[in-house]
This record gives sequence, C-alpha cells and structure tokens, in this order.
Amino acid sequence: MAKFSNLIAYFSNLATKHKSILHSESEKHFFRMEIDEVLAGTMRSDTAYPFLALEGFSYDFTDNRSDNLVKNREGGFILLDHISDMSDFAAIHQKWDELEEIGDDLLLKIKADKRDPVISVVNNFDFNSVKATLILNEISKTVGIRYLFTINSAMSNDVDPSRWNE
Repeated sequence: MAKFSNLIAYFSNLATKHKSILHSESEKHFFRMEIDEVLAGTMRSDTAYPFLALEGFSYDFTDNRSDNLVKNREGGFILLDHISDMSDFAAIHQKWDELEEIGDDLLLKIKADKRDPVISVVNNFDFNSVKATLILNEISKTVGIRYLFTINSAMSNDVDPSRWNE
C-alpha cells in the first residue's frame, strides 16, 4: 500500500510533466495545500499559474465482516489559475474550460498509470468516486476546479510481531 509521501511525489511528477503546468524548482506550479487555504485566498509569493495543489486525505476502513480489510483514502487535488478581471465572465469560463481539459488529462494519465504495476501509488484509484467542483475566489482573483477521489487499498490482517513488546 502506497504512503502519502508516494502520492505527493506522484502528483508532483504529474505537474512537472504536463505541458500546461510545467512545475519546476525555478517556477513552482505544484503545492501541498488544503481547500481552506485556497478559499481563504492564501497564496504563496512564489506561486506560478496554473498550478496543481494536492490536498491531504482522510480515511476509513471497510471490513464487510470478512478477512478482507480495505483502507479507503479520500483525497483531492485542485487546479487553479489567476484571472485579472473577475467581472469578465467569458475569461472565467475560458479558464474553467482550460482547467477542465488539464484535469481530464491528469485523470487519463492516472488511469493509464493505474494499469502499470510499477506505479503502485494509484493502482487502486477508484474512478467511480471522482467528483469535480468549480472554484471562484474573488479574494485571490483565482478560478479553479477541485477534484475529490478515493483510493481503496487492501490491507494485511496480519499483526507484525516486530512492532509489539510481548
């Protein structure tokens, strides 16, 4: 089962490789942010647009009264871009269209990577769980799309004796 640090590295790599995002050390287009920060308009001074932000996740477990324990991790990512005139609805709609296209690209890449056994971080990505919501923030003059998703991962039921004092 992949760890959160693996998910951060995976999404950072997506942001680096996608031609519309092009994250790099000198031009930052990838961040770890929560939706509260985005809605509050809290942007870093080194932010380059458009950018991809990975949110943290919450999780629960499914047992179904069987031997198959499943960890259900719910997370999200945000695509955000700057808009200079918040009253220009044609420009806002155009940005949403562009971000939706980038989001579709990212989801298609995740779907392709899901089939690759080497990229285990997304091999349990549940596409039936994906939901997207448009974002408009007048404080930061940004528009975006928030994508929520679930990654379901089977867990071992075995207790690791090396982690316990007997």
